[in-house]
Amino acid sequence: MRLDLSCALLLLLASVSSGVQAEEPAKPSPYWDGFYFKAEQGDRYYAILSPYTTHFSPSDEHEYVWLAGFERERSTGIVAGFAYFSNSFGQPSVYYYPWGKIYRDLAGIDGFYFKWSAGLAYGYVEPYEDKVPFNYNGFSPGFFPMLGYESDGGFQSQLNLLGTAGLMLQFSIPLNAKAGD
Repeated sequence: MRLDLSCALLLLLASVSSGVQAEEPAKPSPYWDGFYFKAEQGDRYYAILSPYTTHFSPSDEHEYVWLAGFERERSTGIVAGFAYFSNSFGQPSVYYYPWGKIYRDLAGIDGFYFKWSAGLAYGYVEPYEDKVPFNYNGFSPGFFPMLGYESDGGFQSQLNLLGTAGLMLQFSIPLNAKAGD
């Protein structure tokens, strides 16, 4: 009896699903766009690099900080990305930011922009887990405001505010910019 019921349910499911056409999933709201990986018309992609960071309160424990990553900017200004970096204590770390926004031509100045990102970082582990707020087993939230300038070729230079810890100099190299962008 159980086998007959299972077969009947499978046949019913197969007949219903054969009439259903696969549809493109609906695009998420802008708040969730950073989790939506499908490319869209007007997307801009950047390789991001940071060769220099300065601390507001330098310490003998601080080591050289560098960052490399990837960023996507939608035509709407929504920004998302991923970065791999060596934190202030020499620990390998990552930062995934599915939330962010760029505001271009700030104060009416061509090329001048304000950008922010928010996401999740991992890497501040023992004995430095208390160096970032709300750290739990190496995971902590991140929020970073940035000011920058974009040249005619799409290259960006920006300063990232690292909370109360310091400033990071970052360069963004366009991967798909066209002349005149």
